[in-house]
Amino acid sequence: MKILVINCGSSSLKYQLFDMTSDTVLAKGGVEKIGMADSFLKHQKGEEPKVKIEKAMNDHKEAIELVLNTLTDSKTGVIASLKEIDAAGHRVLHGGEIFKESVLINDDVIAKIEELAPLGPLHQKANLKGIYAIKAILPELPQVAVFDTAFHQTIPDYAYMYAIPYELYEKLHIRRYGFHGSSHRYVSKRACELLGLDYNNSKLITCHIGNGASLAAIVNGKVVDTTMGLTPCEGVMMGTRCGDIDPAVFPFLFQNGALKPEDMDNFINKKCGVLGVSGVSSDMRDVEEAGFGRKEHRAALSLKMYDYKIKKYIGAYMAAMNGCDAIIFTGGIGEKGDTTRRGVAMNLEALGVEFDDSINTGLRDEEKVISKPTSKVKVIVVPTNEELVIAQDTMALVK
Repeated sequence: MKILVINCGSSSLKYQLFDMTSDTVLAKGGVEKIGMADSFLKHQKGEEPKVKIEKAMNDHKEAIELVLNTLTDSKTGVIASLKEIDAAGHRVLHGGEIFKESVLINDDVIAKIEELAPLGPLHQKANLKGIYAIKAILPELPQVAVFDTAFHQTIPDYAYMYAIPYELYEKLHIRRYGFHGSSHRYVSKRACELLGLDYNNSKLITCHIGNGASLAAIVNGKVVDTTMGLTPCEGVMMGTRCGDIDPAVFPFLFQNGALKPEDMDNFINKKCGVLGVSGVSSDMRDVEEAGFGRKEHRAALSLKMYDYKIKKYIGAYMAAMNGCDAIIFTGGIGEKGDTTRRGVAMNLEALGVEFDDSINTGLRDEEKVISKPTSKVKVIVVPTNEELVIAQDTMALVK
């Protein structure tokens, strides 16, 4: 069975074509600048070098048409015909309280996903574009929606509720949902395999750390808490998102003319975080060069804040779970950033963590235990594979 996995952004999309007989990626790539004159596709066939195809694409339908043509092309393709694709799996941001697991897509499901768009307007509408495009181009192809929020639907009510009037939860479903669910699910299971732990009898803290970042506390394979909330803005400090903040900051900013209410969403999601504090960039490599290399105070401060906030949540989740078997790092920074892992995992001996920086230093994109053999709580790096989770769920539902 061959599964096409699609992850649509507002002006971009990523794709992977899986052969599920061996869980291998036949081809993958991405389209950027959709709707602009200089849009392009980067495509990789197996392990071959990437090729760049420059072509104006007005919308996601045209982008997916180019992807499908590239997959069947005599030079860049890996299949002879589109009939070889058995199903398409889509990453969808928000399932609300409606979708607690992945589902086959039909008109009713699409309508419900559209209803949930206010909970994640930018991402949800973008995800729908991919679904609409496949439906238009390959109307008979089965499609599956895999929700970022679904894995977190085991969180108990006392952990997901906010301390606001209960009527607002009943009317508007305002609560903690959590995101990066496919990543947390994959790395938690994979870490247990690598460490020889029983997934159904374990206490884990997964740290998906990238430009967006979230942690999850997982007991016996079920999430009991996570850092992101109603939206992906809550929780730890991120590349451009503020994370946890006193909500009274915002009326204060409004009253003093520093921020307009209509600009608030863009402010908390695009102007804050590491970028806002450092004044340098949201890219950790640039910030580390400024903070460690050039000794710029704001950059160094942002790095300390970033590590500290993750460390605080690890301590909180250890308390919430009454223990921990393993801390798992994943995501772009979690997999590549040895300085971030060092800043987070060092000096946790009182909590049972014996970090081994000699293994950690220089480690990138590799499954590796970075704690000492004597460490009561294991620390491990596991590169995530959200696309494989989407492909596996899609195959299971289509079968």
